[in-house]
Amino acid sequence: MDKNEIQQIKARYNIIGNCDALNRAIDVALQVAPTDLSVLIIGESGVGKETLPRIIHDRSPRKHGKYFAINCGSIPEGTIDSELFGHERGSFTGAIDEREGYFGTVDGGTLFLDEVGELPLATQARLLRVLETGEYIRVGGQEIRKTNVRIVAATNVNLQRAISERRFREDLYYRLNTIPIQMPALRERGKDILMLFAYFARETAQRYKLPEHIKLTPDAQELMLKYKWPGNVRQLKNLTEQMSFICRKREIDAEILSQFIPQDPETTQLATIGNDSKNHLYENERDVLFKLLYELQKNMGDMRREWTDLRQKLDEQGAISSHGGVNLPSLIDPTEEKAVNNLRRTDIEEAEAEEISDNESLNLDDMTRQNLVKALERHGGNRKKAAQELGISDRTLYRRIKQYGLD
Repeated sequence: MDKNEIQQIKARYNIIGNCDALNRAIDVALQVAPTDLSVLIIGESGVGKETLPRIIHDRSPRKHGKYFAINCGSIPEGTIDSELFGHERGSFTGAIDEREGYFGTVDGGTLFLDEVGELPLATQARLLRVLETGEYIRVGGQEIRKTNVRIVAATNVNLQRAISERRFREDLYYRLNTIPIQMPALRERGKDILMLFAYFARETAQRYKLPEHIKLTPDAQELMLKYKWPGNVRQLKNLTEQMSFICRKREIDAEILSQFIPQDPETTQLATIGNDSKNHLYENERDVLFKLLYELQKNMGDMRREWTDLRQKLDEQGAISSHGGVNLPSLIDPTEEKAVNNLRRTDIEEAEAEEISDNESLNLDDMTRQNLVKALERHGGNRKKAAQELGISDRTLYRRIKQYGLD
């Protein structure tokens, strides 16, 4: 490792930091640059992976060729093939002209595929062919085209896990991973954090003509070094800019800094259910199910009563109409008369066949009884609170208790 050369590279590409892991990543990039080997840069989002491909291109024999950087995660799945490989005129809706595509445009240069793990499987297969043979076919075309493009890829996902989940091709992974370069997370870079903060603070003050750049007190520096920085360098830069504008004091202590740093520095993922499988017996899920079934039974009971009332009204209307000479107002809306007449003509056995069978009713009653018992147990026998939880009236609860013999 030539430290002088690495320092020159840092100065040229504005890379801040002196940690060993960062220096090692730059050193590998310099060694692989003169070759045509594929490079895979691995690191979390926001660590600065986009700098290494530029170094590799500028230090390679392709430095006079074109260099394109593409974020594979930002291109819609329906157009990614057209963007990369081009398309023929009329190959799809909106293709009014032919398009060259990046592999044709960057012929003789370097193509940086950021977030390569987001590529669709079909596109991965076409990319593998380009890497192995240098050949590709435009979307909607038949002519085999040749290209001489060096691929440098980067990802912030675990590609081996993606392979096991069949979201990424294993053969493409090994083809891209000829030379892996690991970019360290910010939390692993030690005092580089303070160097980066000082750089961003000065840069912000100069760019926006602030009277003075902000500085950290010793206790604030200690807090900075303890924080986990899930957003890495990008998060640190944003935080520095926020404090530069919002804080009236130019000297930031731990109390001020704590207002800008999340209170739970260990949390970098979404909250998950507790993993104590012995204590997690799915009681809450079962209670919810019982409550839903209880509501279903209640709704079915209401439907049966409404059907009985409607049938009774229809029978009464028919009986009154059968007496001659007396015209009474219809008991139903005229617009619904046709539907009601159809219902009257429907066989009663067919309508009743839609109700819950006797066995299903018994099972539902049993579930309702269990749900009621659990609600009473949770509230220490307090019937009012149990009724509120079940969403029923006190009177209905008392009737259920009597019905199930729970006095």
